[in-house]
Amino acid sequence: MSELQREEMLYDVVIVGAGPAGLSTAIKLKQVNSDLSVCLLEKSAEVGAHILSGNVFETKALDELIPNWKELDAPIKTEVSSEDFLFLSKDKSFKVPNFLLPKALQNHGNYIISLSNLCKWLGEFAENLGVEIFPGFAASKLIYDENGEVSGVQTGDMGLDKDGNPKDNFEPGINIKGKVTVLSEGCRGHLGKEVIQKFNLDLNNKSPQQYGIGFKEIWEIDAENHQQGKVVHSVGWPLENDTYGGSFCYHAENNQIYLGYVIGLDYKNPYLSPYDEFQQFKTHPKIKKILSKGKRISYGARALIEGGLQSLPQMHMPGALLIGCDAGTLNMPKIKGSHTAMKSGIIAAEVINKHINENSSLSLYENEFKKSWIYDELNQARNVKPSFRWGLIPAMIFTGIDQKLFGGKLPFTLQHKHADHESLISAKKSKKIEYPKYDGELTFDKPSSVYLSGTNHSENQPCHLILKDNNLTTNYTLEEYDEPAQRYCPAGVYEVETDSETQKKFLKINSQNCIHCKTCDIKEPSQNINWVVPEGGGGPIYSGT
Repeated sequence: MSELQREEMLYDVVIVGAGPAGLSTAIKLKQVNSDLSVCLLEKSAEVGAHILSGNVFETKALDELIPNWKELDAPIKTEVSSEDFLFLSKDKSFKVPNFLLPKALQNHGNYIISLSNLCKWLGEFAENLGVEIFPGFAASKLIYDENGEVSGVQTGDMGLDKDGNPKDNFEPGINIKGKVTVLSEGCRGHLGKEVIQKFNLDLNNKSPQQYGIGFKEIWEIDAENHQQGKVVHSVGWPLENDTYGGSFCYHAENNQIYLGYVIGLDYKNPYLSPYDEFQQFKTHPKIKKILSKGKRISYGARALIEGGLQSLPQMHMPGALLIGCDAGTLNMPKIKGSHTAMKSGIIAAEVINKHINENSSLSLYENEFKKSWIYDELNQARNVKPSFRWGLIPAMIFTGIDQKLFGGKLPFTLQHKHADHESLISAKKSKKIEYPKYDGELTFDKPSSVYLSGTNHSENQPCHLILKDNNLTTNYTLEEYDEPAQRYCPAGVYEVETDSETQKKFLKINSQNCIHCKTCDIKEPSQNINWVVPEGGGGPIYSGT
């Protein structure tokens, strides 16, 4: 399809991604200048459908953005009433006294919410201000002008078959251009990844970006086991001490709990399966008791960005800004990224308004970011994640000293040593892990979990998981690491099969199962898998989670 045949739409500001960061940008833009034309593109079928989070929500940024949110029936009702932090062994648990917990791990005044529902509410608020939101339209490509500046995005073509040929229902993508483009795709955005490389935005970084994979299940549990507003976090079993990770259990409304697990993607053993570690965690006596007589009603998984302040790229470039988790603003020790993402969007809107009306540079974003509370918060948290390379116990001791005694103001900054895809050791040097069989009551296989995620992609469309070199699977990752994709993927997308004629092993990609977590894009040892957006509207349905 020729570029000249594509429809073109012009706006002042084009925003990619209707998560907390993008929605906050859109709302703030209209608040500071109602005359600005603002377009927001969202790849899911409806706002909130691809949003997955725990979520214990800190209202700090929302208080700034919409001070009267309590009067507007925002879906923020369940205030944290109590909290526990546990160390788990295989059969026992030890509660850390709350007075010993660093401030970052205390949740007094926060709320247990569905971030999906909050984004849906923010979307309606934005539309009432005049923001044009287009759900089901995936921004597949960036558009650059003759000077190499970002000038907008191209939405994906609809109605292509698996070979890229137009079907009867083919509709070409649209060129949507703006004076400024805001990339707020969430963790490991494929356009964000492109601009970081194109404009060398991470050139001055001493620390490679770090990631984790987070799982979440919603359970309806027996009323006797439910304590609305209770927050429980844990570390320890079933993970080994050299693997970063931990759990959350949030008691929401209607006898529901949000149960989840986060594992750092810098783990070393290629036989580790993050999904199975999560399933095994649920068999701990402390967790099993809560889930007794309960029913699992939802499942999802998503990568989290965890590098912190020292891994942030430059966030401005010619014609565009990179914000929220697309840049890496999550506060790892708090296990919270929504409030920081929202604040990054608020700052972006104020800078963009000045840029359009006063012709100021978008580089002001970095200055305003460093003057804000988001910078102070990330600066105080900067040493927590890199300390976990020493192991769980030394890291917890260091974190207590760093956060409790020094308030995150130690006179040095620990750096991350390597990217997550560089951390695996060879299969020959690794211990195989035999996970228990699924019992269908507490633990479940991947197909049944994917079913609960509501994942759907239209049939016969191009695969959105691109192998840069088809031979690398058999020549490198299978031989060296026993193909870890079949274990790190939380949705059973990757399977190793044997060709019946040649008897050669190959990697089968079940892209229709993809729940858009992007773990493969991050963890694949040779960086051979490139995640790109599928046809708009496809993927999981996390509405209400």
